[in-house]
Amino acid sequence: MTNKDRKDTATADDRAAPRFEEGLAELEGIVRTLEHGELPLEDSLAAFERGMQLVHGLSRTLDDVEQRVEVLLRQADGSLALRPLEEDDE
Repeated sequence: MTNKDRKDTATADDRAAPRFEEGLAELEGIVRTLEHGELPLEDSLAAFERGMQLVHGLSRTLDDVEQRVEVLLRQADGSLALRPLEEDDE
């Protein structure tokens, strides 16, 4: 696979999967809609199913990010360099 092929694949994958923030916003909208309880049962079920898909996808994204951060913080000896989150880090 050439660099161009990888770039094309990554671009297609990026378009297929919503960005984390977009998925979270969609999930929040679904929760608000379901909380109001005004949808017919079938529409509520479909919204719930979509919400669960989003939860699983967002969870996978967070797990992936956690692993990437861990790799970035790993020391030469294999230990992790953990430090407390400072207010200016947020």
